[in-house]
Amino acid sequence: MSKIAIIGGSGLTELPGLEIINKIELDTPWGKPSAPITVTKVNGIEVLFLPRHGNPHTIPPHKVNYRANLWALNENNISEIIAVNAVGGITEALTPCRIVIPDQLIDYSHSRADSFHEENLSEVKHIDFTHPYSNTLRQKLIDAAADTKLDIVSTGTYAVTQGPRLETAAEVKRLESDGNDIVGMTSMPEASLARELDIDYACCALVVNWAAGKTDDIITMEIIENNLKEGLGKIQSLISTVIKNKQ
Repeated sequence: MSKIAIIGGSGLTELPGLEIINKIELDTPWGKPSAPITVTKVNGIEVLFLPRHGNPHTIPPHKVNYRANLWALNENNISEIIAVNAVGGITEALTPCRIVIPDQLIDYSHSRADSFHEENLSEVKHIDFTHPYSNTLRQKLIDAAADTKLDIVSTGTYAVTQGPRLETAAEVKRLESDGNDIVGMTSMPEASLARELDIDYACCALVVNWAAGKTDDIITMEIIENNLKEGLGKIQSLISTVIKNKQ
């Protein structure tokens, strides 16, 4: 059976039936991961959790050591990663607290260490990134949403911006004209690094605010945190069902 990992916030380790078995601290050739990996069993299935922004949440998106995080999970023989991301909604259907399973992304980030294949190569390495998210794992999330009667959006394009600041209204207009549906800061280079390691990777994005300029309201951390709290239960239910369906 394939081993699964969840990259996201600490609240995800509160899934029903979850038992914490161990915590793994390790170094990688790329430095230390964001936090120790939490090894759990959920209804008898081993699931690893890694908080992307550390525990507590102190690492901004442009400073996450994505290479160390992905390498550490790979060292623990992970074959599937569900990445949970908080995003802003751009297009009309992507209202706060909705869940999106994107199938495409556009990378606007910069200056991030984004490949394992940079030094001491015998040949230049390339990956096929036509479809940045695993269709197989995406379908498992979509099927789990149907099983739990969760109203999700099953496709969309994720704009990955640099952060840590939020975008301007003009930038969001540009992102929308480019064909993006949601905007966040953490899907790259996670997705491409997972592809380099041949790990199935899918994004489960929770809309926590309207993107800049989509309403007259100022985006505040209070709005984001309230929507995170409201949406967390949906995310937990979705992931629990994906795990249950593995049995």
